[in-house]
Amino acid sequence: MRDISTLLEALPYIREFHGRTVVIKYGGAAMTEPQLVEDFARDVVLLKYVGMNPIIVHGGGPEITKLMARVGKETEFVDGLRVSDKETVELAKMVLVGKVNKEIVLRLGRHGQPAVGLSGDDGQLFRCKRRLAPDGTDIGFVGAVDRVDTGVVEHVAEDYIPVIASVGADREGNSYNINADEAAGALARALKAYKLVFLTDVAGWLEDPARPDSLIRTADADRVEHAIESEVKGGMVPKLRACVEAIYGGVTASHIVDGRVPHSVLLEIFTDTGIGTEVVA
Repeated sequence: MRDISTLLEALPYIREFHGRTVVIKYGGAAMTEPQLVEDFARDVVLLKYVGMNPIIVHGGGPEITKLMARVGKETEFVDGLRVSDKETVELAKMVLVGKVNKEIVLRLGRHGQPAVGLSGDDGQLFRCKRRLAPDGTDIGFVGAVDRVDTGVVEHVAEDYIPVIASVGADREGNSYNINADEAAGALARALKAYKLVFLTDVAGWLEDPARPDSLIRTADADRVEHAIESEVKGGMVPKLRACVEAIYGGVTASHIVDGRVPHSVLLEIFTDTGIGTEVVA
């Protein structure tokens, strides 16, 4: 009976979200552990089958670090941002566009839905400008999204699942590595997506990071913005900031979800309680 009740619980959400766009930032354990990778692919395919328009934005930091080590290039970070000269960006594009992106596309296809791999270069999707570290340090070709042209994504999403690597270029054609959280948030705003979902390796936004049971299940954007300025630290900051900016940009709800939980995307979207943190207007 639990299976039947779960289906019945999901029904009103499936009806409400039919035809809606959901942008999913794919990363963390859900992107590296084999069973979670398969679970994620099935989840996204199901979203497409029930009439939603899922769009995936991904990074691939660990894979980039591995390739840099193989070619003898040192990895350096400043405030969580990878210092990126032209060679580093070239290696990042090889990994993100040539390897990680195509692996996701192939896996979605194997589970029954054709997907198309894109990057921020395609259709001038992500126009970038150079981002400095918070202390003003020049960290090279790390991009801040300056403009989003959604034409190519909207065209592809009519029939396929778009899978987007988080790279882009400036007006002069210089390539940039973009933080995948920022890229997903910028795309969700530009599309006026119904939902923005971040898959991460924590349960969500915790009131006390030392207490896993202190999950904040729902928060409004004003509360989150105040918390970013006064109390939140570390890797949760860019995710919460992207959530807030998405809400202010017209997205209905943003979610931070534990990608280590099997089928976490479906559990967050199609159940009454969800499993992560939801940010709303």
